[in-house]
Amino acid sequence: MSNETFPIIETKRLILKEIKKEHAEDMFQYLSDPEVMEYYGISPFTTIQDALDEMEWYNKIRLEKKGIRWGVSLKESNQIIGSCGFLNWEQKHFRADIGAELSKEHWGKGIMSEVFEAVLDYGFQKMNLERIQAIIEPLNIASQKLAEKSGFMNEGLLRKYEYGDGKFDDLFMYSILREEFQKGLH
Repeated sequence: MSNETFPIIETKRLILKEIKKEHAEDMFQYLSDPEVMEYYGISPFTTIQDALDEMEWYNKIRLEKKGIRWGVSLKESNQIIGSCGFLNWEQKHFRADIGAELSKEHWGKGIMSEVFEAVLDYGFQKMNLERIQAIIEPLNIASQKLAEKSGFMNEGLLRKYEYGDGKFDDLFMYSILREEFQKGLH
C-alpha cells in the first residue's frame, strides 16, 4: 500500500481522500471541538501543530502498512469535515480496527453511514480483511448505533482497555466479518 498512489473513494455525496497540509485548518476546526473529541481518547487539539502531528501519524501508519486514514469531504467542497480509516492492521491475522470522527455541524445527516459502507468495502475487497473491529466507549451511543447500523456485532466489554487523556477507559468490542458484510447483513 505504501508504494501506491493514495486510494480515493467516491460515494454518492462524498470524496474520501488523502489529508494533506492544506487541510490542517479544517482538521483543527473539528479536532479542537470538545464534543467531537469527547470519546477520542485524547484532549481536544489546541494548535494547528496538533493537526499536523495527527496528519503525520496518518502518513506513518500508511507507510508502515499498519493502517490508512481518509479525509472526508463533500463533493462540492475541498474542505475536510472528518476522517475515517483503519489502524492496528494485522495483515497476518487479516484484521484491522476502524475509527472515525466527523465535524459536529455534519452530525445526523447519514454521512458517517455512507463513509463506513465505502471504507468497509475497501477493507474487505482491497485489504483482504476477514474481520474489522471497532472499539467504542460505552457512553458513545452515536458510534454504537453507527456500528450496529453498519452490521457490527457487540462482542462484549473490555474493562480498562485503554489509557488516554489521564484515565482508563472501558471499551465495547464490536466486529463485522467479511461474510456478514458480503451477505448484506448490515
